[in-house]
Amino acid sequence: MAKQPMLKFVTVEKEMPEKRPPDLRARDFHEIYAEYADQKAAEQAGRCSQCGVPYCQSHCPLHNNIPDWLRLTAEGRLEEAYEVSQATNTFPEICGRICPQDRLCEGNCVIEQSGHGTVTIGQVEKYITDTAWERGWVKAIAPETEREESVAIIGAGPGGLAAADRLRRAGVQVTVYDRYDRAGGLMTYGIPGFKLEKDVVMRRNDQLESGGVTFVLNCDVGTDISFDEIREKHDAVLIATGVYKSRDLGGPGAGLDNIVRAIDYLTASNRVGFGDDVPEFESGALNAAGKRVVVIGGGDTAMDCVRTAVRQGAESVKCLYRRDRTNMPGSQREVANAEEEGVEFVWLTAPKGFTGSAHVTGVKVAQMRLGQPDQTGRQSPEEIEGADYTEDADLVIKALGFEPEELPKLWGVDGLEVTRWGTIKADFRTHETSLGGVYAVGDVVRGASLVVWAIRDGREAADAILDRFAAAAAPVAAE
Repeated sequence: MAKQPMLKFVTVEKEMPEKRPPDLRARDFHEIYAEYADQKAAEQAGRCSQCGVPYCQSHCPLHNNIPDWLRLTAEGRLEEAYEVSQATNTFPEICGRICPQDRLCEGNCVIEQSGHGTVTIGQVEKYITDTAWERGWVKAIAPETEREESVAIIGAGPGGLAAADRLRRAGVQVTVYDRYDRAGGLMTYGIPGFKLEKDVVMRRNDQLESGGVTFVLNCDVGTDISFDEIREKHDAVLIATGVYKSRDLGGPGAGLDNIVRAIDYLTASNRVGFGDDVPEFESGALNAAGKRVVVIGGGDTAMDCVRTAVRQGAESVKCLYRRDRTNMPGSQREVANAEEEGVEFVWLTAPKGFTGSAHVTGVKVAQMRLGQPDQTGRQSPEEIEGADYTEDADLVIKALGFEPEELPKLWGVDGLEVTRWGTIKADFRTHETSLGGVYAVGDVVRGASLVVWAIRDGREAADAILDRFAAAAAPVAAE
């Protein structure tokens, strides 16, 4: 009888891939984790308990068949594991790298709850698909038949690209419009290379383009082409622009030089990684080298900023957050990585203003305490009177989250309904908006959220568009 490959969580301890030492990884923008070897991936996948109710799967936005591909990996059936993984996820190697597994699949792993340490789901997922690329198992986009229907996708982020992949495989003619010069959205310009190396994203972009997706880049809808022109050229439109309007921060001195938005800072850093000429980086305006850096915020974008500043050679890096460590929204794994790399977290602090004449020299900080829970159940921070102080700073990065742009106004669109938060109203099943044949997915509907949710939305919207085309093509029943 063959040896049981699963249920090894009692005898085999959780083991992540080797992580490069902080002093080495803080010098470059390469990913910090090595790959599993075949044997180690199989061993760690074999820790899965194959529980009857897989909470890892139910807490994954894509409802990935996690127990199945863990079992196949443990059995050495890697190509089958990849087929199962990619059946529900357009970009599994990306989700394996950047999903906050500690809040989703791994955070709900049954053996984690029993004290044995979670299965390393994200790392196995990444390993499976990286192996599939290396061994030529990733299939090119090759529709069996070409269709006449045409879909425009506005926004080349994860939601738009997931929809483009699904529609193109069905033979639909797909054109993606994006304001940037490279596709990928925040995966390309917002997430640093030490979490997601850019060749991983570019490889998917190349796959889509070689599969027949047309990219119209450096195209600002509303300026270079109108929304109405796009609607006239295509049979359906999918809005997947994401949210890029940064939440601002007021107070005395808020207009001083060297107080910058996180998106500008991260985009400049990623462009430098591509080898682009970035004047704002060369001038030092968006470069942390030699500076005392203060990042304001507690989400994953703030973690990206502090860890980028370390790699750029900052003199010191501090992160101010108004709640404590337990109540911060960012990944605890990312916080731990940042601390290992020398970032100092200053909990229960909030900015009140800034010092300096032309350039910022410091952040006026109020110390906080946690009071009564707010509407979400989280304790609301309250200022401690008389406990203000100043944090010295040469560069302040505002990582306070993102809000949607006023698309109906920017694009001159009548009838496109939005919520009171400015997000686009869309049916939660089909993702169709108030305009017939116009769909919307991802952050522009949800508000700032996760890549994995955008992928789910894009896949669902693509299916709804295909259903629309099928209904339109069906013969009308005789009365």
